[in-house]
Amino acid sequence: MNWRNESPALLLIDIQRGLDDEAYFGGNRNNRNAENQCALVLAEWRTLNLPVFHIRHSSQKVESPLYHTKPGFEIKKIVEPRIGEPIITKNVNSAFIGTDLQEQLHKKGISKLIIVGLTTNHCVSTSARMAGNLGFKTIILSDATATFDRIGINGEKYSSDLIHLTTLASLRDEFAEVMTTDQLLKLI
Repeated sequence: MNWRNESPALLLIDIQRGLDDEAYFGGNRNNRNAENQCALVLAEWRTLNLPVFHIRHSSQKVESPLYHTKPGFEIKKIVEPRIGEPIITKNVNSAFIGTDLQEQLHKKGISKLIIVGLTTNHCVSTSARMAGNLGFKTIILSDATATFDRIGINGEKYSSDLIHLTTLASLRDEFAEVMTTDQLLKLI
């Protein structure tokens, strides 16, 4: 695989301090190593001088830890943007809605996206689905994403691991290729 010919970009989605407030987002977060995996991929991407886009969520709910005036809005230090790396702020689950992400990607000739971040079943999934529908070859790194428990329509509790795995299964082959960080790093 010739990565430079495929014009890949790394999208780091919502790796923000506010997502450390587990109780607010459903509790019992899975994959507590996700940010470390994101940092590993980011370091390799920077070494290869490939495009990086930082996506952050600006909640419209004042009580949210991701509200723009709260400390939780900030991107975590472990993947802190460098000068020149675009930071795109979104207000909905998709990194493409209400932003110029698609335009920026097209201007740079990017046709392939590697997606990491939080949460698997919300912003990662929605952004990956849109990316696939917009014609981008999309890869999600399963160990560089994470989520929280969810409550079902009848009050039943679904574990974060189950939510994570079923989300990835729903995305796999339909919207994106799913692999681990190690698998990706061996390819590049």
